[in-house]
Amino acid sequence: MLDPQLDAPARDALAETARGQIEAGGALKQENTWGLRKMAYEINKRTEADYRWYRFEAPNELLETLDHNLKIADGVLRFRVFKVEENTPTLVPPAVAAPGPRERTDRGDRGDRGDRGDREERFDREPAAEPAGE
Repeated sequence: MLDPQLDAPARDALAETARGQIEAGGALKQENTWGLRKMAYEINKRTEADYRWYRFEAPNELLETLDHNLKIADGVLRFRVFKVEENTPTLVPPAVAAPGPRERTDRGDRGDRGDRGDREERFDREPAAEPAGE
C-alpha cells in the first residue's frame, strides 16, 4: 500500500523497485495494480492508498531483503508477504467502490420494549429470609 500523496511517477518507481528486486532474486508470477482505494482504517492520517499486488516465488534471502527495503522506503504505508500454496487461486481485485461505514438503523424492527418502570428490578428485592434454626 503506497502513499497516495506521492505523485504517480514516484509511486510507480517504488513499485518498479520492488518488482525489480523480486525478478532479480526470484520469479514473478503475477502483478496487479489496484489503484487508489479507500482503506478500512486510517494509516498515517491517510484514508486512501495505492494498492499494488505481486505473486512470486523467492528464496528466504530475497524475502529478508525485500522486507528490509520496504520497511525503510518512504512512501510505503503497509506491506504484507504471505506464503501460499502453488494451487491457491489468484486474487481478484475487490470492487472499486468500498463500502462506507455502517450506519445505525432506525431500530424500529425491535418492537415496543415497554417502559423500564414495568420491569422487575433485581437489585431492589429484599433478601430471602433465612430458615429459623433450632
